Formats: sequence, C-alpha cells, structure tokens
Amino acid sequence: MALRHGVTPRCVQKLFETEGRTFSSFVLDQRLARARRLLSDPRYADWTISSIAFEAGFGDLSYFHRAFRRLYGATPSDIRQGTLGF
Repeated sequence: MALRHGVTPRCVQKLFETEGRTFSSFVLDQRLARARRLLSDPRYADWTISSIAFEAGFGDLSYFHRAFRRLYGATPSDIRQGTLGF
C-alpha cells in the first residue's frame, strides 16, 4: 500500500496510529466486510462459506470463523440465512 501511494511504510503506520488502530486490523475488517457482503448477496448463494472466505482473502477457515463471530456477533451461516437483522 505504501509503495502504491508513494510513501514509506512508516508513514502508513503513523496514519493508522492516529486513528488508534493498525494496518493489519484495517485489512482484517475490510476482508470481513467483504465476506459479509458476499454472504448476504443472492448472487453468491450457491458459493460455499469456505469459498467466500477464500475469496475475501482468508487462508484459514477457523480464523475466519472466529474473527467473523468476534466482529459481527454472529456466524457466517447466520448472516447467510438472514436470521439476524444485519
């Protein structure tokens, strides 16, 4: 990301520090948000949850499920089934 924007990695780190977070936590949140969108999108209803996790950038399904539940308070299956008011 730093190279793409023509700044140093430390500059990117400082920008996230001012927001009280890390670059890694930002990336994780973006990946989880993408997975949640895909799980809610009828066009991806035939995709497995693991396929959606991999598409969103996760390589470890256990980690994906833990992180997803921690952020959204629901499992990916809950979101897919629409049992919650998200």
